Amino acid sequence: MGKRTHTITMTVGSLSEPMRLDAYVVESDPRLSRSLFSRPDTQITVNDKAVKKSRLVKGGDRIVVTYTEEFFEGLVAQPMELSVLYEDDHVLIIDKEEGVVVHPGAGNWDHTLAHALVARYGPNFTTEGDTTRPGIVHRLDKDTSGVLIIAKNGPSHRNLARQFKDRGVEKVYVALVKGHLGSKSGSIEANIKRHPTKRKVFTTCSDDEGRTARTDYRVVAQGRGWSMVRIELFTGRTHQIRVHLASIGHPIIGDAIYGGDDRRPLMLHALILGIDHPVSGVR
Repeated sequence: MGKRTHTITMTVGSLSEPMRLDAYVVESDPRLSRSLFSRPDTQITVNDKAVKKSRLVKGGDRIVVTYTEEFFEGLVAQPMELSVLYEDDHVLIIDKEEGVVVHPGAGNWDHTLAHALVARYGPNFTTEGDTTRPGIVHRLDKDTSGVLIIAKNGPSHRNLARQFKDRGVEKVYVALVKGHLGSKSGSIEANIKRHPTKRKVFTTCSDDEGRTARTDYRVVAQGRGWSMVRIELFTGRTHQIRVHLASIGHPIIGDAIYGGDDRRPLMLHALILGIDHPVSGVR
């Protein structure tokens, strides 16, 4: 584990009334959380003077936040059995199991898919960018199962990353949700932002906040107190499907964060991933 220091500077915009420093900072930058203010190595100044987190800020104040972040220094080989759907010299496509973390991050530094890729292909399997995420073009939440594509070389990584960025990838999921939906099909279009106080949770918001998000759904089966829905994503926001379905009163079964209880695994599966092969161009 290593450490790196970050310094973030911000100037307070127009406020209708003074606002607490900690609340303003957390609301203004999603990289920051209230827990930062409790760390001994965090330094915060307002107009070049050290202040308490309860200090009220007003329009025009200059805030500087300096904090230290832990980061993962390297990957070691940690074998994991992978369910391979397809593989050639350019890509690996797997059916990720529920419970598998895709790459190292806070609270999950070992036994991720990235570690398994190093075990499978060797320590030099690093393609583009972050060496702690070899070949990782996109991700699925830890508790979401389903199809995931990994690039096996730099050109393939760049090609696939561009397809995701340009929204040229078809993404279809299937989920079991609570209750019976009022309509057999529909489209949920609601902006998504990070929750103002729960930093690991997201929520829908007004059109002038957050990031645009669209989720289409179609009911394919129903039972006593549940519905199976086929879902197509047109954007890829964090927790998008979970947030959108919860927002219309039908959280995914097993989703403890968004109201689906925690008595069973999260009933969300990435069913289809449609891409153009990075070399042949075949869909």
